[in-house]
Amino acid sequence: MGEKWKQKHGEKLVQLARVSIARRLFPAKKHVEPDLSDIPAEKLSQKRGVFVTLHKKGALRGCIGNIEPEKTVLEGVRENSVHAAFDDSRFPPLAPEEFGDTDIEVSLLTLPEKQRYSDIRDLLTRIKPFEDGVIVEKGYKRATFLPQVWEQLPDPESFLGQLCMKARLDANAWQTDNLTLYTYQVQSFEEGKNLHGY
Repeated sequence: MGEKWKQKHGEKLVQLARVSIARRLFPAKKHVEPDLSDIPAEKLSQKRGVFVTLHKKGALRGCIGNIEPEKTVLEGVRENSVHAAFDDSRFPPLAPEEFGDTDIEVSLLTLPEKQRYSDIRDLLTRIKPFEDGVIVEKGYKRATFLPQVWEQLPDPESFLGQLCMKARLDANAWQTDNLTLYTYQVQSFEEGKNLHGY
């Protein structure tokens, strides 16, 4: 789990995400999916965590994905791109006039790894800023930040505090509560930009 993708193959996943959204926005038009025949079939059919993130003029415009490897890469890109555009509860559905200003990023996740830690100091040594995506979990409350979020929250304590709030927990829950914490890595592809590696 976690074999790197070639840049040219990742770019095609981004193109696939764009076509999937365009189909929903402009149903009367004909939309041609990118030719995926040069991507090994076993890579497209491999089950992996997949996130699709939309940015409009640099600001977050939607982000939906599956952490666990419950969908194939192909299913994950097609389905999560549409969910990111139209079903992220933090934003109104993407409007046709926004489409041209929206950049798309596809992230492929490694399998989450449970972190065992003895105290706060130990926990902070186990998380690698700018490399690890992090999941916090307590009961039915769960949330994740992709590694890209470190760019906005470079301080580990702020990162974990905001992540706990996203999970509808107190900001200091990572310090005081007995949380389950997982980390994972991401390979991401953006339109017109170089890939971000593990």
